[in-house]
Amino acid sequence: MPPELLCAGRRVGQAGAAQAWHCPPGQGHSVWDAVRMPLGAGTPVDVQRREDSATEGSHRLILAANRDEFYSRPSKLADFWGNNNEILSGLDMEEGKEGGTWLGISTRGKLAALTNYLQPQLDWQARGRGELVTHYLTTDVDSLSYLKKVSMEGHLYNGFNLIAADLSTAKGDVICYYGNRGEPDPIVLTPGTYGLSNALLETPWRKLCFGKQLFLEAVERSQALPKDVLIADLLDVLNNEEAQLPDPAIEDQGGEYVQPMLSKYAAVCVRCPGYGTRTNTIILVDADGHVTFTERSMMDKDLSRWETRTYEFTLQN
Repeated sequence: MPPELLCAGRRVGQAGAAQAWHCPPGQGHSVWDAVRMPLGAGTPVDVQRREDSATEGSHRLILAANRDEFYSRPSKLADFWGNNNEILSGLDMEEGKEGGTWLGISTRGKLAALTNYLQPQLDWQARGRGELVTHYLTTDVDSLSYLKKVSMEGHLYNGFNLIAADLSTAKGDVICYYGNRGEPDPIVLTPGTYGLSNALLETPWRKLCFGKQLFLEAVERSQALPKDVLIADLLDVLNNEEAQLPDPAIEDQGGEYVQPMLSKYAAVCVRCPGYGTRTNTIILVDADGHVTFTERSMMDKDLSRWETRTYEFTLQN
């Protein structure tokens, strides 16, 4: 399932950070993005995109994301797969949804992140949203063209938000957004900072605004420090359990469905019995196209056991 809350940051000429949290039970994930241009987004996602990414040590993309899901839902930890093992992502292994994913990046510079749109009632006959990310990562279609195609089929899915990007060191980065509960056409994100949760892009849910601010502070603090410091700070952001209440916007959108879990759902890191944030992901891309992908995952449905993996590679474009 896609992350419930994702926050990503992006600056002109550079991508920022994102973080994501999973939606309430039955809703899947959400993403929060923040972009500085350089860009950022999660269940919240902060995306930050920069244009000054040529500076030594700077990051053109910083993405921090949480995956919220039932602890018992089967999935694979992030690893390389696909033709020539060029795609890096976790994979959903739920029966009937096998092979879908919520967040991934390829060595060719294709990146995608999905969040679910909070809705009180779901169509259980709808297509699995995780395939939207997998299909993009495995095709040669550019991000905007792909989202235009998805927009023509958006009615086949429950509510979702989809970020798709083409990261090219030579040509520049293109990052696009489409939500099937919003405008009919996808958009290209211009330099700036954006937030995305389980509502449409830049909907000011309190936990989104709070997480976005923590994200920006972490990025600012780490500018002259090693990237390991930034990764550690962003993981702290993704694990913040402070409920941001009251929030009439979440209550209005979620209705009675969200009420029983509101005090937990209104935080960046969701902690409910049997359900909540089970994966944190940080993606950094520097000016030379060097990618650092860090995933922290809960093991065996045990909140006291976590495993952290880091992969590094250079974009092949």
